[in-house]
Parts: sequence; C-alpha cells; structure tokens
Amino acid sequence: MSYLNMKDEELLTVVVELNVLLADYHIYYQKLRSNHWNILGKNFFELHVKFEELYNDAQIKIDEIAERILTLRYHPMSKYSDYLKVSSINEAAPLQTDIDMVTETLNDHKLLLKQMSKVIETATKIGDEGTIDLIGAYIRELEKSSWMLDAWSKSTKDSLKSRVVEVDS
Repeated sequence: MSYLNMKDEELLTVVVELNVLLADYHIYYQKLRSNHWNILGKNFFELHVKFEELYNDAQIKIDEIAERILTLRYHPMSKYSDYLKVSSINEAAPLQTDIDMVTETLNDHKLLLKQMSKVIETATKIGDEGTIDLIGAYIRELEKSSWMLDAWSKSTKDSLKSRVVEVDS
C-alpha cells in the first residue's frame, strides 16, 4: 500500500538530491564540530557558542532529511565514505583562524543553499509538497544564519545598501 500520491519512479529523482543534501549536511556538521573544538582567540566565547548552535541545528536537519527519504519509501545514505564521495562540501583543516572558520562556514552555506534549490526544483516537478515545505523552511533559516555570520565578519564602518526603500502611500 502506498500512502503517497506520487509514483516511486518520480520520487527517485528527489531522493537522489535529498541524499546529496544529507551528505552535505554530514560534512558541514563535522566541520562545525571541529570549529567549536578548535576556536581560539578573542572571539572564542561567542564563536564557540555559535558553532555549537549551528551544529545542533545541523544534527536535527540531518535526521529530518533522512526521515524524509524514509517517508518517500527509500533508504537514506548512511556511510561516511559515501558522504565524502557525493558532497560538494569539502573537509577542512581543523586549525584555522576565527575569520577563516566563519568564511568557510559561509562558503558551506552557499553550497547547502545551492543543493537545497536543486531539491526544491526536483520536488516541484513531481508535486512533492512535503519536501518543498521542509526544504523551504531550511532555506529561510540558513539565509538568516548566513546574514548573521556575514554581519559578524564586517567592520563597523561597513554599511548595507545606502538607499532606504520607501513605500508610497
């Protein structure tokens, strides 16, 4: 009995993209753990906490992505060696500066957002609203985290766009 209103053959394309996202999140998660453990310097306290917040969030998303794949009636990838083969996110050296760690994390966010867009695009083609809803929320949350990390990396002399958008009434 199928509880889904989609054909298994159609779902396979979504599952493939979800497995890539799962792999990306596993590598990203481990890099955040490394950053949390290895951060040094004047920004230790705030970044130690921030990296922990980010990896705790990633851990939840890893489980949700895997459970979405199971909901679609497929098995999620589960071997780290497979994650390393398919992920667009690369491992990083553990000994980096605070600025390098934040820059690397922001680069990883770009890659995660790119893969999330692929998942949404594939799910849209077959009307997989559950996957679209799940990943859409992830996009919003990751964009906000990216904005905050980007703001942290700026100088207080930097500014946003100099024009204020006004609304005519």
